[in-house]
Amino acid sequence: MNNYLYSINSDSIKFLEKYLNEFSPTGDESEGQKIWINHISSYVEKIQTDLYGTAVGIINPNSPYKLIIEAHVDEISWCVNYITEEGIIYVSRNGGSDHQIAPSKIVIIHTEKGLVHGVFGWPAIHTRKSSEEKSPNIDNIFVDIGVSNKAEAMNMGVHVGCIITYPDKFFIMNHNYFVSRALDNKIGGFIIAEVAKMIIENGIDLKFGLYIVNSVQEEVGLKGAKMISKTIQPNVVIVTDVTHDTYGPMIDKKIQGDVKCGLGPVIGYAPSIHKNVRELIISTAKNRKIHFQRLVSSRYTGTDTDAFAYSNKGVLSGLISIPLKYMHTTVEMVHKKDVEQAVLLIFETLQTINNNKSIFH
Repeated sequence: MNNYLYSINSDSIKFLEKYLNEFSPTGDESEGQKIWINHISSYVEKIQTDLYGTAVGIINPNSPYKLIIEAHVDEISWCVNYITEEGIIYVSRNGGSDHQIAPSKIVIIHTEKGLVHGVFGWPAIHTRKSSEEKSPNIDNIFVDIGVSNKAEAMNMGVHVGCIITYPDKFFIMNHNYFVSRALDNKIGGFIIAEVAKMIIENGIDLKFGLYIVNSVQEEVGLKGAKMISKTIQPNVVIVTDVTHDTYGPMIDKKIQGDVKCGLGPVIGYAPSIHKNVRELIISTAKNRKIHFQRLVSSRYTGTDTDAFAYSNKGVLSGLISIPLKYMHTTVEMVHKKDVEQAVLLIFETLQTINNNKSIFH
């Protein structure tokens, strides 16, 4: 039995940084998806995409047995919803964008004429009466692009429906933490691409078809996963996504679970997670001495696992998550060690399946 090792190298960091920094808002994921496709194309035999932009890299495409490892590419954003006569822009959510972090953030509006910069403004503290203090909410946050009226804004290409994103960039904090917007769930796309890379670099002869899937539109209802599952009709799916680190302030572990960055990937328990897949992942982790954590989702996981599990005639589905701090903000954080252990756990799980294909029967 080979003792495989994995650590993130400088080339992988370059890919991760480029991938995270590119925009891929829900419904318009193409630019981020291009970077992922270009990277993974070196490690797969075939690439395919569907009408809405989900990308699939395939190893051993002619096998009757089909196993998916999956992440999602889309990131949360905003949309222009209303422009006042004074040129102030009000927004609607595109995914689960957090209104409380918006004030004072720089934004980019994507228009047919190019990118337009703006800011989420907020009244100065001097002008607010304590008796009338208001908290940011979806009804009162607004974007200022430095125009005097609606006509100026529209002449710049801004109109209802334009997507608004944050420009915040990737960086590494104290050698251990990756910090970026869109780690939910581009870190998953990075992980599954690294798994494909490990398979090729270690000369693994897969006995099943491996479909490395980067889905679109997860943030608005798992829609990309629903579509691609019908296309591929897999036998088994292993989804990777993020979950909450619960050791930060104001989080109740009794409700949110006991999960901490740096202690390993998280193996999920939920109705959509099939016991056989979960136990196979757990036994692999124990046999290979890979540290892991556990998390219960009582009704649904809120990830693409739910879409795959109940698609077609039912698909054996499992979930491996990465602990994440500050989800749906521009400073999401994951621990480097958790990412490395997740890559190794998925790779070793595929090895376990390769040596005993009973999961397909």
